[in-house]
Amino acid sequence: MEIILTGTGSPLPDAERAGPSTLVKAGDTQILVDAGRGTVMRLTGAGTFPIFLSGVLITHLHSDHLCALNDIITTHWVMGQGNMPLNIWGPPGIQQFVDRSLDALEPDIGYRIAHHEVLTRGPNVVVTEVGPGETFDINDVSITTAATMHAPVHPTVGYRLTHDGSVAALAGDTIPCDGLDTLCTDADAYVQTVIRADIVEQTDIPMMLDILDYHSSVVDAAQTAARNGVKKLVLTHLVPAPQPADYPAWIAQAQEHFEGEVIIGPDLTSVTI
Repeated sequence: MEIILTGTGSPLPDAERAGPSTLVKAGDTQILVDAGRGTVMRLTGAGTFPIFLSGVLITHLHSDHLCALNDIITTHWVMGQGNMPLNIWGPPGIQQFVDRSLDALEPDIGYRIAHHEVLTRGPNVVVTEVGPGETFDINDVSITTAATMHAPVHPTVGYRLTHDGSVAALAGDTIPCDGLDTLCTDADAYVQTVIRADIVEQTDIPMMLDILDYHSSVVDAAQTAARNGVKKLVLTHLVPAPQPADYPAWIAQAQEHFEGEVIIGPDLTSVTI
């Protein structure tokens, strides 16, 4: 199983970091978790395209985690010449989001059908809404869900992916909670969106301070990883976005609480388990 960070950024625009998204390659199966800004470009950088995705998993409906979903839908549709379904799973509300996205794309869809004889219908998007404690398969990858905690955003879910004995836990935005522990138990890799709380606390900007109460800090993520026997802790959705020279400080903070491997890096950082 290969985990590629196809977006390590946050709502704050960053020329070097796309919005939150993670690609998991397991054998011939490719699964995208979340679809922040620039995801399609980063998928290309990872050597793939939306047409090759076996499924898309959405953790929650914050715009920075799914604002590129319409790009995924359109690119998948055009590259597949309208013949292949795009399967999307997410919490309740994702069906409405997709429906409204397709409504917004209606003129574009009509133009392309009128122009390309091979396109005879609009995008074939199959949406499944999931709650905590559910299990389903995408090809030979087994997926279980658990409730995460990102209030007032509700509902939110994280995903545990298992393939050939390897386990990856991808939590999305959350603070430590029982559901997160369920996802991470004995995982080979745990991918967590994080903030450096010690840095954010120094600001006097109220909207920045607001993020402290519903995101895991580096310390939170490290403690979660240690508590649940995780082998590799992968940090993403980095706030404030560090420069490469800052990575050792982020890693050192995590290593005060977690003895396993800590991974941080730019977009397209890859982890094999």
